[in-house]
Amino acid sequence: MARKAPTNSFADSVEDASGVERFAFERAWLTKGVQRIAGVDEAGRGPLAGPVVAGAVVFSPKCICDGLPPQWAGLNDSKQLTRAQRERFFAWLISSPDVAHAIAIVDVDIIDGINILRATHQAMNAALAQLSPVPEHVLVDGLSVRSLRFPQTALVKGDARSYSIAAASVLAKVTRDHLMLKYDRLYPDYGFAEHKGYGTARHLAALANFGPCPIHRRSFAPLRIQASELF
Repeated sequence: MARKAPTNSFADSVEDASGVERFAFERAWLTKGVQRIAGVDEAGRGPLAGPVVAGAVVFSPKCICDGLPPQWAGLNDSKQLTRAQRERFFAWLISSPDVAHAIAIVDVDIIDGINILRATHQAMNAALAQLSPVPEHVLVDGLSVRSLRFPQTALVKGDARSYSIAAASVLAKVTRDHLMLKYDRLYPDYGFAEHKGYGTARHLAALANFGPCPIHRRSFAPLRIQASELF
């Protein structure tokens, strides 16, 4: 679909190739005079090992109004992209003058100390706080985050409905994948490069053979169960 010319009233829609207007929520806030609308998302809530990572992105009002350049129109939920696509979008997001971004990492000791949900929310707050100036409003993937220190709108499946959340998901996912590749070199017995810490058959077999390494989440089953059986 041909992109319509932008107008100062934001009256025209800017749709992607699938017909979804992925800047609709950002544009709605622009009409209310809110200029800095952030998307925030996380990667790494489910794995048995490694940190949880949050990304935060603010597109410029001009970018929101005009729409993404054609070469970046495939931006989507990071889980819907190939590794090569995620890397390409990541490189663009961290270098574009139309994008403010921040990334926060919460390590396994904090995850085990306060639980994964609170650790995820801590990472989100930390990423958003790094933005300068801080956002006026935040679009959150999924459910509302009660501890979020910013006004928010929660969007179910938001990473497929908002470019800002999709971009944040790419930053979080690529950053975490890079970290897990480093951990794979440190702890080669577990196959972190392949599964990124998720509970695959290979990973569970390695845990059975070698026990946990320093980046495993002791508060997660089956590690929690294994620890209880020892006593």
